[in-house]
Amino acid sequence: MKKVRLEIVGLSYSQTQSGAYALVLGESTGTRRLPIIIGGFEAQAIAIELEKMSPSRPLTHDLFKSFAETFDIGVSEVLIYNLVEGIFYAKLICNDGTRDVEIDARTSDAIALAVRFNCPIFTYEFILKSAGIVLDDETVKSEDETNDALTPPQLKEEVKAIEKASASTDEYRSKSTEELKTMLQTALDDEHYEMASRIRDELNTRKKS
Repeated sequence: MKKVRLEIVGLSYSQTQSGAYALVLGESTGTRRLPIIIGGFEAQAIAIELEKMSPSRPLTHDLFKSFAETFDIGVSEVLIYNLVEGIFYAKLICNDGTRDVEIDARTSDAIALAVRFNCPIFTYEFILKSAGIVLDDETVKSEDETNDALTPPQLKEEVKAIEKASASTDEYRSKSTEELKTMLQTALDDEHYEMASRIRDELNTRKKS
């Protein structure tokens, strides 16, 4: 069965489910996108690793990585292998130096570990055909109108949210650089990583200007 490599395209607040986040994966050599709704904790775990933040205490996924590396176990690949009634199924391909072992995992947890182990993410072609969307300028088209993961109007809102995710908010623009640095440290100490990510985006924007 043909596998397709995916990359993380964006992560933002979900416009369709309160308290959830939209994680969008894109095929590395194409234009199709695979949107997945995940929980806040898993979204934070992915975001802080992507932003290379250092939490004051190790998160669950950091603990898993440390535990695995202590016993010479690595994760070589994450595979999203099925989609049933809008739910994605994933597994970790692990190796202890002598054999490969497949471990079932929630997709959000699997991706949080993939970014920590710096391993590739794959899915099957049939999943992209079923739940993938194609971005054509500002038009978002569903590849399968019967897709239960997200409906086309919802997908359009998710993409808009992702496009806005990297932009700094007016609230942070009105703060001084020193105030933002203080807010960033407080957010990290309180483990509010999504807020910390946005503050860091504003600080980075100011450095470039």
